[in-house]
Amino acid sequence: MFRKEMYLFHDNKPVKTFFRQYTEDDFEQLIAIQRESFPPPFPPELWWNKAQLHNHVTIFPEGALCAEIDGTIIGSITGLIVQFDPLHPNHTWEEITNNGYIHNHNPNGNTLYIVDICVAPPYRKLGVGKWLMQSMYETVISLDLDRLLGGGRLPGYSKVSHEKSIDEYVNNVLNGTLKDPVMSFLLRCGRTPVCPVKNYLEDKESCNYGMLMEWRNPFKSC
Repeated sequence: MFRKEMYLFHDNKPVKTFFRQYTEDDFEQLIAIQRESFPPPFPPELWWNKAQLHNHVTIFPEGALCAEIDGTIIGSITGLIVQFDPLHPNHTWEEITNNGYIHNHNPNGNTLYIVDICVAPPYRKLGVGKWLMQSMYETVISLDLDRLLGGGRLPGYSKVSHEKSIDEYVNNVLNGTLKDPVMSFLLRCGRTPVCPVKNYLEDKESCNYGMLMEWRNPFKSC
């Protein structure tokens, strides 16, 4: 079972933080964090429900991780294993995650796919999201998978979509002339771009695009 502790800094004060697998006892807190982390116009039907969370902790508990401070859940990250073919990268979030229910989890697959990551807003300056992602990298290595993969939102794209194509927007983020709240965060976490995916998720801020980004297992060639 995955469990580690470390100190994160809040207002220059070290705070002991635990990273562990989440359980049924955490469901109410996890759903509350989803509501707080993804307010409208993010579609409310994409917030976790208890049936989805139950599947996460029973089908693939190794991919159901959370961060906790003083007994309070402050963030979570969820994944499943899929068989990914880099030559055919296009898919939707709903297809590859089974709409968040992960019934399509493939224990014999080659890729840990990120279903979701969220951190309660008051704790985002502590670097919780980055360390949750790091914990999933450790899971990739532990399970001897080829990569971690996921489609990130592009919430900054709608502001410039009238003047830039999606490829221009991505290139601008990569060359530093623009910042995107999600893509820039994932770059800081060590993820590298694969390609933008059209109609990945119903999300007006992203113009329904998702940015497919990966982290390759450094102990394997893939």
